[in-house]
Amino acid sequence: MVEVAFYGDDFTGSTDALAQFTRVGLSGVLLVTMPAWDELQVLARQYDVIGVAGIARSLPPDEQEAEIRPILQALRDLDPRFVQYKVCSTADSSPTLGSLGRALEVGRSIFGPAVVPILIAQPDLGRYTVFSHHFAAEAGTIHRLDRQPTMSSHPATPMHESDLRLHLANQTNLRIGAIHLTSYADLPDHYTKSTYDALILDALTDGDLQTIARTILTPPTTPTFAIGSGGLSKALATALTTPTTQQTNHAMLGRDGQARVGRVAGQVLVVSGSQSPRTAEQIARAVASGWHSLPLTYPPTADPDGSPAVAPEAVRALKAGAPGVVVHTGEATGRATGELLGAFSKELAAVVREVVRNTQVRRVVVAGGDTSGRVLRDLRVTALEPSPTTPSHLGQGLTLCTAITAEPQLNGTQFLLKPGQLGDPNLFEALRQA
Repeated sequence: MVEVAFYGDDFTGSTDALAQFTRVGLSGVLLVTMPAWDELQVLARQYDVIGVAGIARSLPPDEQEAEIRPILQALRDLDPRFVQYKVCSTADSSPTLGSLGRALEVGRSIFGPAVVPILIAQPDLGRYTVFSHHFAAEAGTIHRLDRQPTMSSHPATPMHESDLRLHLANQTNLRIGAIHLTSYADLPDHYTKSTYDALILDALTDGDLQTIARTILTPPTTPTFAIGSGGLSKALATALTTPTTQQTNHAMLGRDGQARVGRVAGQVLVVSGSQSPRTAEQIARAVASGWHSLPLTYPPTADPDGSPAVAPEAVRALKAGAPGVVVHTGEATGRATGELLGAFSKELAAVVREVVRNTQVRRVVVAGGDTSGRVLRDLRVTALEPSPTTPSHLGQGLTLCTAITAEPQLNGTQFLLKPGQLGDPNLFEALRQA
């Protein structure tokens, strides 16, 4: 039966979590739409890990709760050992958007009053928590979160507080405590005797992650509910496997039980709603390598079913031999509302559909956490499985996934869902050459 279940509050983070589990030998599937209960039970007998990719990070609290409550209830009823609410390792959230406080409240109402561990650190991505203050790397420099160039000025959830206790306390009336590294010698005792509703946990190294996992995997009741980044996923994955199972290469099976490998061609399509400086740099590097850059028109088309004018342009460029095409929103989404982001995402999905139908492109990058979720939902992708062909040099937090969808021409297409801040500057060209 399923060991771990998780809900990811954006799609890029969800693929990161899936990769953390599957790279050590656990079998996993990432659901984009929730199946009927009987089908979910069948999946629970086929996989060690079941994830659900969501868009809660881009939703106000009431809409967020409407999305996550039925999903968390269904995952609880599968009776795994652990249920994770997967969040970004930069703690993206606010009282009005993607609230971690609301997620905490909903989780406790479903899983009971046990203390909820909160682990945001992810050392392999340069994200650390020390004395409850969070730090994040950018361009090779470690910044306190409220001074990190991208997150301190994020267009949707700017981070003005690095103390995660205060950050969470601004989103909920629940009692937020902490256990610091200086107390980790007695971590199990501090954890089990805590009177707080939730505990922020420090982590600087993978060793800290393993110490935390050993503690939170031995609760008096199951399933245990926790909130955390891909660092928490990695900690759980390591604790749940042995060195022998971590060296085992599991066959990637589709929901029909058949081995599934995406069809791969040399050209790549990138669709982007990301406003990150790193994504802008990646686009510029691709253009310098001969790629075509096609910005969407602002504002987006009023016709939700319309295909943007750049779609046939993208097809023509690829048929003419361009190494790749980047279709992006430019600076338009820097002032985007959720409604505007949704409209742009529909246009980007329409571009993907037209390109895959009319060219040999079978690798698609979607840049931007919120954009990724909306694009894949618009494409009617029902599930993602980790591709066995992910090039190791793409970097931490990035993995190719193979799409399962009712649309025959899209089924088997490989998607790389890229968070705005992640990836080498030459990522797009590196993926094309892989």
